[in-house]
Amino acid sequence: MITIYKHEGGSTQIVDRVDPAWIQPGSGVSVWVDLDRPTPEEARILTDVFHFHELAVEDALSELHHPKIESYGDYLYLILHGIDFSASEHCFTTKDIDFFLGAQFLVTVHPGVSRSIGKVGGVCSRDSRVLGEGAGMLLYRIVDTMVDNYRPEVDKLSERLDELENEVFEKPNTQLARRILNFKKDIASLRQVVLPQRDAVGRLARREFPLISEQLAYGFRDVHDHLVRLSDEAMFFQDRITSILDAHLSAVSNQLNQVMKVLTIIATLFMPLTVLTGMYGMNVPLPHLPGGEGAQFWWILGIMLTMSAAMLGYFRSKDWI
Repeated sequence: MITIYKHEGGSTQIVDRVDPAWIQPGSGVSVWVDLDRPTPEEARILTDVFHFHELAVEDALSELHHPKIESYGDYLYLILHGIDFSASEHCFTTKDIDFFLGAQFLVTVHPGVSRSIGKVGGVCSRDSRVLGEGAGMLLYRIVDTMVDNYRPEVDKLSERLDELENEVFEKPNTQLARRILNFKKDIASLRQVVLPQRDAVGRLARREFPLISEQLAYGFRDVHDHLVRLSDEAMFFQDRITSILDAHLSAVSNQLNQVMKVLTIIATLFMPLTVLTGMYGMNVPLPHLPGGEGAQFWWILGIMLTMSAAMLGYFRSKDWI
């Protein structure tokens, strides 16, 4: 789907085509073209009207690229990532959005619905000043909204991390390992996206490109600060989940040691009892204890209980149990 916003003479309207004259410097027209999962026919606008570089167009129409920023002379090409809100609860994923920024235009390409672009697009339809501020300011609004959407998802990750930490110490079990490893994958995905995105936005904040004005640089500095905090949190999460995994493995190992200790004590207690009963089960004459035939069983049982009690007392004196 393709949506085209045109701002001219103080008003913004949605049109069905782009006049090449609109995107020329000094035209007095601001254009925003949004391509949502474009068809091959819709994607031709990137080459036929805007004449973007074929490598940039190829990247924009493919998926799963890391955040980056490149200059192609009179326009910039950016890849940034927004949160994928359709992801399942146990999986943290992002969706890349491609931007082409020129003096008079902004082109966005994304594979499916983007909440950030949908929100800014809704405001743009109601308020003509949004696109009237220029393509650069529109880019800032979208990027700022994308980064703001990270906060609730990162907070959810923090809550999941606290729950895992409590479970490890309160009721450790072997099933926790899979959940911890899944969480490690989520944190790795967050770091893989936030760190290069921080660097890309940092280049905009430092005004490395003529298209970014000083006023825009101030806005991108604020976005960069948010990304720096997110990257710091991602590294902190990575350290915490590694410590939690070590604690979980230690707790499971301690549980196993406790079980093995109990089984070892039981086996040790029964070894001499087995020897004693085995001897009295042999078909050879053995000395009888006092009390006649009827008392022999109780004598053997008493000896066995005495031996077990003595061994348990010895184990406790050695602090083995």
